[in-house]
Amino acid sequence: MRRTPLELAAIATAAVPGLAPTATAYSPDDDADFDSALLLDAEGKRWRVRSPRHPEASTRLETEFMVLRAFAPATRAELPFHVPTIAGTVRQGALTTFVYAHLQGSMLSIEELSAGSPALAQEIGTALAAIHDLPLTLVTNADLPSYSANEFRQRKLNELDQAATTGKIPATLLRRWEHALEDVALWRFNTSVVHGDLHEDNLMVQDDSVTALTGWTDLRIGDPADDFAWLVASNESSFVEAVLGQYTQARRETPDVHLLRRAALLAEFALAQYLVKAMAAGHQSMTAEAESMLQTLSDDIDEQARRDAAQAAEDEAAENEAAALQASEAPAGQQPAVSVTAIPDAGPTVTVAAIPSDSQARDDSVETHHEPSPEPSLNGNEEAEPAASDGTAERRSQAADGDFPAAADHDDTSTASISVVNVTPLHAADRS
Repeated sequence: MRRTPLELAAIATAAVPGLAPTATAYSPDDDADFDSALLLDAEGKRWRVRSPRHPEASTRLETEFMVLRAFAPATRAELPFHVPTIAGTVRQGALTTFVYAHLQGSMLSIEELSAGSPALAQEIGTALAAIHDLPLTLVTNADLPSYSANEFRQRKLNELDQAATTGKIPATLLRRWEHALEDVALWRFNTSVVHGDLHEDNLMVQDDSVTALTGWTDLRIGDPADDFAWLVASNESSFVEAVLGQYTQARRETPDVHLLRRAALLAEFALAQYLVKAMAAGHQSMTAEAESMLQTLSDDIDEQARRDAAQAAEDEAAENEAAALQASEAPAGQQPAVSVTAIPDAGPTVTVAAIPSDSQARDDSVETHHEPSPEPSLNGNEEAEPAASDGTAERRSQAADGDFPAAADHDDTSTASISVVNVTPLHAADRS
């Protein structure tokens, strides 16, 4: 049963002695896991209450408690944003409710963030880089999950198998995700510390600045693309590129080239995870919502595939038509343009004496300097001499007619056109 903000305010007074709320309001959160509220006290201070709805969600809050304790003052000082501080807790049976000293700033929707100034996009990129450059010991010392690139990929394959057993995932999506997960090159990346649950509800913004990041329940070592999935789901390419540009400059190491492709895949796959969670909780409305979003995504992908195929067919037809038109306009027997090399000097001048008479031939000798006589031309029934391998005989024959062969230039550097397929971004799920 969902708790109202007033009920959460009453719980908060038990967690923080002396707290006297004067106003309450609903706080956006993961509705399947938490009830949340914002409180305002008599001194104008703000607080945030997060109450788990089931034991697994309570465990996540207790994990966050350990994470926040791991942020030493020196680590907090180096971050370009603030990290929450837990003011108190109260246990109710198997569940523990946490009260946080609320941080400055407000939550904006993904549409408001993407429509913001370039400075805000740069702030988000800087914040992401700061998370991913945190020391790995922050996670390992707290005994939090740590995955290598291959372990992360295998984990996703296992989750895909689990989602497939529901029988509610469209075949188009199953094939698409399976092929992506089997592309080993796509999953070559350097692991880093990741927030693990980053989205607009965990981002506090004020005056184009990121003031704080909340929701540290899934901190781990894994794929940095995890923290970009919510951005890709916005379908605002210029916004994503601006964030990625600043992120690349701020990181201590260069991000891998497939980061956004994996982020798009993870954004899509999040719907399958949402379906599995809804079915496990027996939540019929969430299950129906997940099925609807999965079907919409599948339809969008099928429609994009049809458009791509139609465009490819149109391009091929246009190329064939242009080639046919060019051939029909060319004069008959026209040869392609060639380059002709000047004929080198044939050698020394040949001096020939007058032809002597028979008597002169017997009495006199004629001195003649000449080049070796050319090969006899082929005619009649004379047997042809085998052509020389270098084409010399052919050139001779053509030279006799006054023609010379032209070697057509051959370009062996051309490449076939490369078809680039973009992974279709996932439309962000409504978390309210």
